[in-house]
Amino acid sequence: MDDSRSALVLFSGGQDSTTCLAWALNRFRHVETVAFDYRQRHRIELDQRLVVLDEIRARFPQWAERLGEDHFVDMAVLGQISETSLTREVAFTMEQDGLPNTFVPGRNLLFFTFAAAIAWRRNIRNLVGGMCETDYSGYPDCRDNTIKALQVTINLGMDRSFVLHTPLMWLDKAETWALAQELGGEPLVETIREHTHTCYRNERDQKHDWGYGCGECPACVLRKRGFENWKAAAP
Repeated sequence: MDDSRSALVLFSGGQDSTTCLAWALNRFRHVETVAFDYRQRHRIELDQRLVVLDEIRARFPQWAERLGEDHFVDMAVLGQISETSLTREVAFTMEQDGLPNTFVPGRNLLFFTFAAAIAWRRNIRNLVGGMCETDYSGYPDCRDNTIKALQVTINLGMDRSFVLHTPLMWLDKAETWALAQELGGEPLVETIREHTHTCYRNERDQKHDWGYGCGECPACVLRKRGFENWKAAAP
């Protein structure tokens, strides 16, 4: 495998990671995916991600031949040591330090590190994640400086030249919807609306214009606002 033309995408099955997967499939010859089970409350995303992968293969033949192996990593220990609203049945609030209690300390640092370990074995150079500093929930491990520093650390520690890509870093949610349409047209937008999962409350009984979810948790509010802003700005 040519490592410079292959990529491994951190793929949760949500809007952002699905858009990142399309971005990678549009740029690299061979793309693999990886998911992490850290006993998140919204674990339905782990089921939906498989549905999204099937949809990608069925609806986008130009990408299907590039889409390779899917990897699954059990990271239960992260959930065991995390006292957050994503790993415990507690209300969504802001902490005294100004961070939302949806922040899982070390999550993205561990995700990229484990992904790099898989990529090292698979001879894959490019790692892709959906972190965003422009329109995010206040997570310090989503910041551009964090990702750049992590790339240096991983490359030094593994003696490889990985490239960490964050194509959504400077986009808000409306621009993420626009990017999805640019990459895959209406079929990709429809796939995201129908099959991806973002809701922190694990809710998939209520369908909205922007997809399924409770409509009230921080993730749903952000996704809904982005969809409405995108639609309002569309020609």
